Amino acid sequence: MSTTAKVLSLPGSAMVVLIGVAGSGKSTFAYEHFRATEVLSSDFFRGMVSDDESDQDASADAFALLHLALEKRLRRAKLCVVDATNLRALHRSRLLECAQACSRPAVAMVFETPLAVSVERAAQRVGRVVKADIVREQAQTLAPQSDADLLAEGFVRVFRINPSEEVEIRRTRAAAHG
Repeated sequence: MSTTAKVLSLPGSAMVVLIGVAGSGKSTFAYEHFRATEVLSSDFFRGMVSDDESDQDASADAFALLHLALEKRLRRAKLCVVDATNLRALHRSRLLECAQACSRPAVAMVFETPLAVSVERAAQRVGRVVKADIVREQAQTLAPQSDADLLAEGFVRVFRINPSEEVEIRRTRAAAHG
């Protein structure tokens, strides 16, 4: 039985913000659907500044670099995929300000991976284990956020990503509209 892929249309110069708990599949999705140069990963930048992607003490410096790279790419009208948990509006606000300052549309992709799957994946990570209670706390933070909330923050489009669906990304030249 063949399945039809869910088609997501993205403006080619958009900022795409991945939102989801640890272990929800954000990084895997990002590297399967986007060029490596388009993915701005908080883990990568932690590794860049500290030689350890799991070093949470390096997060401030890592995000400073991530935001700088985001700004430079958006100014060049390059697609940017921000790969971090991005669970709180406060953390997303800086990203949205950057997209707005560069006149680029912001698209949210919310990962709706079952909690048990995310907990299992997070526990099996090599070198970056995230404890089950942390993943559960993250899920509680994410759960009450609706598409309407995200649109009110400034996203022009919200996509819900279900790990059981096949997804195809199509790039467009036009701005995204709800």
